[in-house]
Amino acid sequence: MLKRLLLIGGNYAPELTGIGKYNGEMIRWLADNGYDCTVITSFPHYPQWKVQAPYQKSRYWFRKEVADNNNITVYRCPQYIPSQPTGKKRLLMDFSFGLSVTMKLLQQLLTRKIDIVVVVAPPFHLGLLAVLYKKLRGARFLYHIQDLQIEAARDLKMISSPSLIRSLFRMERFILRHADIVSSISDGMMKKVQGKIGQEVSFLPNWVDVTFFHPLENRAQIKTEYGFSATDKVILYAGAIGEKQGLEAILQVADSMKKDARVKFLICGAGPYREQLRQQAVTSQLDNVYFRDPEPFDRFNRLLNMADVHLVIQKASAGDLVMPSKLTTILAVGGLALVTANEHTSLYSLVKENNIGIVIEAENTDALKEGICLAIYKRQEHITRNAWQYALNYLAIDKIMSRLDQVIRAST
Repeated sequence: MLKRLLLIGGNYAPELTGIGKYNGEMIRWLADNGYDCTVITSFPHYPQWKVQAPYQKSRYWFRKEVADNNNITVYRCPQYIPSQPTGKKRLLMDFSFGLSVTMKLLQQLLTRKIDIVVVVAPPFHLGLLAVLYKKLRGARFLYHIQDLQIEAARDLKMISSPSLIRSLFRMERFILRHADIVSSISDGMMKKVQGKIGQEVSFLPNWVDVTFFHPLENRAQIKTEYGFSATDKVILYAGAIGEKQGLEAILQVADSMKKDARVKFLICGAGPYREQLRQQAVTSQLDNVYFRDPEPFDRFNRLLNMADVHLVIQKASAGDLVMPSKLTTILAVGGLALVTANEHTSLYSLVKENNIGIVIEAENTDALKEGICLAIYKRQEHITRNAWQYALNYLAIDKIMSRLDQVIRAST
C-alpha cells in the first residue's frame, strides 16, 4: 500500500523558481517512489506576483487537479495576491491563504487519513494546520524550513512592530515543539532553529536535477541565440526582481563598465520592482543592460550555460536567513557564481570552503565590480569545474530525496 502524504505549502509547480520549484520536484519524486501524494497550495503566481496562465479564470475559487499517474492530487486555494508586496500586504496575503487552506484541510480531515503531513515554510504559520491534523488524525508532522521568514521580515524592516514580531515567534515555537521532524537547508539555518527548540534538526539541502541542468559545449553559439556576440562577456542575474534585493547595484556597476563594449548585463526575471529598475536603466542610458522575461523551463538550461558570470545577490542581513535557490542550478551547469555573502554566514562558508564560486561582501558596489572584473578577466576554470562536481556529488535530487524518504519512513 502506498504511503499517504499531504503537502501544505504556499508555492508549487508550475512555478519555475524558488520554493514552488522545489515543492513540485519533491512531490513528483515521492509519487514516483511509493507515495500517494496530496497537495494543498495556491495558484501559481511567483515571481510575477499575479496568477499565471491558464489559471486566471479560476483563481477566485478552489480547483482540483489529478496528475496522470493518479498518485498526485493538487488542490488550489484562492488568496489575495498584492501586485506591489509590502510587509503589511504580505501579512494579508498569508492570512487570506491560511483561511482558504483551512477550509480545504477540514474537508481532508473528514475524507481520508494521511500518514504524514509536510509543511514547507514560508508561510511559517501553515504549520498550525499540520498540528491540528496531527492531533485529530494521528499523522506524523514534518516541518521543512526554506526561509526563516520572521527573522527576515524583522531584519529587512518588512515588519516593524516589536509586539507583532514577539507574537509570531511564539506561534513559531508552538509549531516547532509539535513537529515530529524539523528540517532545513543550510548549517546556519539549522543552528538558528536548534537554538529555538533545543532538538535535532535534519539537513535537507535544496537539490537539482543534474540530468536536466548540465554543462553544454557550444556556449559561444548559444550567446548568439540570445542576441549577443560570441565574444561578449554576459553577466546574468536570473530570478525574482524585488526592491529589497539591492539590484540597483547591477546598474551602478554597469554604468562604471560602459567603456568595455564586450561586457553585457542581462536581468532575466519578473517581479514588482522590474519596471522601476528598467526605467532607471533607461534614464541612465545604460545600453549595456538588457531585460528579459523569465525563461521557459525547457530553455532554462541553455540560458544558464550562455552566461559567463551568474550574480547571486542578497542583502547582508539575509546571509543566514535564506539560502538562494538559484545557486543549485548555477552549480549544476558549471557556471561561475558571484555570490554576495559576508563572513560567518553559511553561504559564505559553503562557497569558500568548497571553492565553487567567488564570494564578495554584501551591499558593496565596489566589491561587486571587483568581483565581476576578477570573473571575466582572469581564468576561473578551476572554480567552474568544482561547482559542477559539487552539484553531482552533493546536490543530485535522487541522493537528497532518498535521504528524505529514509527520514519519513523511520518516523512512521
